[in-house]
Parts: sequence; C-alpha cells; structure tokens
Amino acid sequence: MRILLSGAAGFIGGHLYKYLVDRGYDVVGIDNFSRPNRYILDMLRESGLDVLKVDVRNLPGWRFEEGFTNFIHLAAYIDVDESMAKPEIYFDNNVGGTSAALEYARRAGVEKFIFASSAAVYGEPEYLPIDEGHPLRPLSPYGYSKVLGEQLLEMYSKVYGIDGIVLRIFNVYGPGQSGGYAGVISRFIDRVSTGEPPIIYGDGLQTRDFIHVWDVCIAFEKALTYESGYSVFNIASGKSISINELANLIIKLSGLDLEPLYSDARPGDIRQSRADISRAREALGFEPSIDLEEGIRRLLKEPKS
Repeated sequence: MRILLSGAAGFIGGHLYKYLVDRGYDVVGIDNFSRPNRYILDMLRESGLDVLKVDVRNLPGWRFEEGFTNFIHLAAYIDVDESMAKPEIYFDNNVGGTSAALEYARRAGVEKFIFASSAAVYGEPEYLPIDEGHPLRPLSPYGYSKVLGEQLLEMYSKVYGIDGIVLRIFNVYGPGQSGGYAGVISRFIDRVSTGEPPIIYGDGLQTRDFIHVWDVCIAFEKALTYESGYSVFNIASGKSISINELANLIIKLSGLDLEPLYSDARPGDIRQSRADISRAREALGFEPSIDLEEGIRRLLKEPKS
C-alpha cells in the first residue's frame, strides 16, 4: 500500500501523515503551502517528515513518481465565514482541487480514493441523529463545495472503477488547531488560557458533535482497508453538547472563575447537530476512543506558543 496524502501541512492532514507513517505506511504528503499550519509543520519536522510543495489543481500534469495505490484527499479551504464572503475561491480551490485530484488518480491507476467531506453538507438537520441518508442541504459555499466533491468522487467511482470512500467529518478538534480556521473548542481554550471568558455567538443553545483528531486518524486508517465500492460514512462521536455546556466545561476544567460573553449569531450557523455513526461502527469497526472531557483536559495541558 502506497499513499498520496494531500493537505499534509494542514491540521487533520498533518496529524494523519504522522499517524500513518508511525504505523508503517508508505506515505507521500503534499500541500501547496498557501495556508500552512505552523504547529503541524514543526511537529512533522521534529518527526523527520517532509511535505512536498504541490498544488492538487496541477496534479494531472504532474510528472511524479508512480505506484500509489491510495489517495487521501484533505486539501481544502475550510472557513465557513470566509466562504460566505468569497465563494469563488472555495469553488476554485475545493471543487477544482478535487476534480484535478480525481483525474490524477484515474491517470495514475490509483485503486482507492478517500475524500474528506464534512457535516456541513447536511445543513440544518430535519431529524437527529443525522444518518448518511439525510438530505444534503448545505447553508454555505463551503458546504456546497463538499457536496460537489462527493458527487465527483461518486462519478469517478462508477465510471472509472476507483474505489471511492467519503468520510463526513463532524466537529473535529485537537492540538494544533489554530489561526483563522480554529474550531470553537480551540478558540474557547485560547481565551481561557489568557484569563479571558469564551465568546459565544448566538444564545449558546446550538449543539455540536465533537470528535478528536486522533479518532479521525483512526477512521481514515480503517477506510484504507475497507472495500465495497463507493461508500459514505459519518465520522463523529455520536454525542452532542450545547455551546453553553461546552464553554462552562472548559471554564470548569481550567479552574478559573469566568462567565461566557455573548455576541450576535453568525450566518450559516446550524442549530443542532448529532451524528448517527452506526454505519461506520458496523462497516469500518470505527469506535471513538477519546471522550470530550478527556480531550479538553489534554488540550488545556498543551504548551502555549
């Protein structure tokens, strides 16, 4: 098994790169370095891992060493707010990048293509928990870009015989999630670590299903050995927590006496989210291993740069 991994300088991609190499997989990581994660790059450098500077949009014409059996595609812009303001760059980078990656995979004879999708494809849920058969009604250009990526993979799977797997990742968190793309947990912890209260957008009653990046890496590894044609899986904890409860949990674990601050709700922000992960459990043998409180404890112990 030889793996080409795009987005290897990003948050999930970098953790996955190290995770797979540590387990003996032959992995080549690529990234265009337009938005590198410094924490991740330092982590990879300390582990002796290099990331090649390659833009997936240029892959079809790339003269590169062959022999890849698997392609894990994580390269994407992921900021929902930015996608609302600049939809054109999200369709160019995310949809164009996925199309080019798939075309490279077809030409290079890649057998399996694993696509990192998102819970954003569902939009506001009609029912909970959300299973993979739920209607796809995204509320942002980012979410639409992931729907289009899934559809491209389904077409390449059916027409060209590539074994396609979609992992719809819910709210992932973990060490190194920083900068403009930081998730709510990282933002809350960053503020609490400096003695400032978390800022909640809206009334805080909205719920999310959080999953640690380590468990996301496990899910990708399990997908590498799954064979059943085009398949879609939710990757999440299967549990939800309100943003109010999350803020108070982080404050409690920090040992500080703080009260959350509230600001206006953000456009494109869904109200409720909780995944049905029974398909991933049954087909992939996937089971989350780090519960939310333990994951937050670990992050609070992380050294601050």
